[in-house]
Amino acid sequence: MIVRASPVQRALAAAGLGLVSATGFVPLGAWPLTIVALAGLSWLLHHARGPRQAAATGWWFGLGHFVLGLNWIATAFTYQATMPAWLGWLAVLLLSVYLAVFPAIAALTARAVAGRRAIPLPFALAAAWPVTEWLRATLFTGFAWNPLGVVWIGQPAAQAARYIGTYGLSALTVLAGGAVFLAALRRPGATAGAAALPLLLSLTPAPAARDTGRAIHVVQPNIDQDARNHPDYAYEGLLKLARLSHRPAAGAPPRLLFWPEAAVEYYLETDRLARDALTDLLRPGDLLVTGGTRLERDDRDNVIGARNSLFVMDAGGRLLHRYDKAHLVPYGEYLPMRALLSPIGLSRLVPGDIDFWPGPGPRSFALPRFGKIGVQICYEIIFSGHVVDRGNRPDFIFNPSNDAWFGRWGPPQHLAQARLRAIEEGLPVVRATPNGISAVIDPAGRLLRTIPTHRAGAIDMTLPAPFAPTPFGRFGNLLPLLLALALGGVAAIARWWKPR
Repeated sequence: MIVRASPVQRALAAAGLGLVSATGFVPLGAWPLTIVALAGLSWLLHHARGPRQAAATGWWFGLGHFVLGLNWIATAFTYQATMPAWLGWLAVLLLSVYLAVFPAIAALTARAVAGRRAIPLPFALAAAWPVTEWLRATLFTGFAWNPLGVVWIGQPAAQAARYIGTYGLSALTVLAGGAVFLAALRRPGATAGAAALPLLLSLTPAPAARDTGRAIHVVQPNIDQDARNHPDYAYEGLLKLARLSHRPAAGAPPRLLFWPEAAVEYYLETDRLARDALTDLLRPGDLLVTGGTRLERDDRDNVIGARNSLFVMDAGGRLLHRYDKAHLVPYGEYLPMRALLSPIGLSRLVPGDIDFWPGPGPRSFALPRFGKIGVQICYEIIFSGHVVDRGNRPDFIFNPSNDAWFGRWGPPQHLAQARLRAIEEGLPVVRATPNGISAVIDPAGRLLRTIPTHRAGAIDMTLPAPFAPTPFGRFGNLLPLLLALALGGVAAIARWWKPR
């Protein structure tokens, strides 16, 4: 039936399987369907008439996969009054058209390595897929959202990310689908070979986490994105944050207070009155870690740019550290090709005419009494292997974010990827967002405390301790790329080996 299918039927089947594969991501979490869909993709590739048809199959699969998995992007356009809401769905489609190129490359590569033989195909596809995900996260500033390995978050198999990273988990996901494909062809030996590694790594235990005893206070004020357009937002937003950041009683231990991305609208570096107001929330020894904005000016004091920053302030109102976001969101924090796009009515999704400038990348800062903090603002946390300064490893990562414009699917997917960064690096992750999902994550990726979306609240607890550096924490994405190379070698041997 597959062999005799028309090109349109094959395209529809591949796109449908791609849609099914995306149901493995949260909030649906139907990861068994992802494996079944990948088995179907292997079946279609095995019956492709040639390289061109294999590439087309991978592209259609990717189109369905990304259109469903990235549907939250359409919601972001509803918060920008200068652009029509329907443009959001067009953006999802156009982005998916581009991103589908990477599954197409993986499919083409797998078919080229395996030829028409069934047994090497799953190994070749499992080798090619994580490499194309790494390329997707790297080229043209990168878009690393939802690699396949994220479907395992909350499952025992996710612990294997300590060794092989998220892209390695993606390889195992494809290989698991390949095992189902080989089982359908009644190849018991090859099925066992394909299933062995995913099954073995799914047994990786989650280590027990320890506690530092250091008090933390994470605030979620429940501020919607629309509220930021209100003329009194700067003051009213600060009041909400202050109410949830109540000053502790005398004798309480020092605490580390976390506020979300862009929580403070006042320019803390130059506004001493704003800093003095914030000190009322702090007792001696307390520290406030908050998102804010820094303006860049020219020699004539004209504003020419901005930084999406994080500030650390002590109880005396002194700014101890500043981190500037390095990995900015195209069309969100800056408008590419502004001279061409502005005249035709396009603008940033975040209101404002001034583009943000990138910072230097991951940095660790020593905090008195609280250890070393690493910072990844919002979207930066999704880039596997690029979230810590490996030469100065932090004790924990703070991920202030603003997920208020991510729709229903975006916030849980963002949280899932933050949990994988914790597992990969063996580091606790603290998240503070305006309206969810704020969380404290231990270094095994477990959710210790959360505040759900659209609810105001605060988390009072002690900070988990880090694990010793993981293998992935030492070597980064070299490990999943070596795994891909090994799987490619197995595929090549399986294609050319002829039993006597």
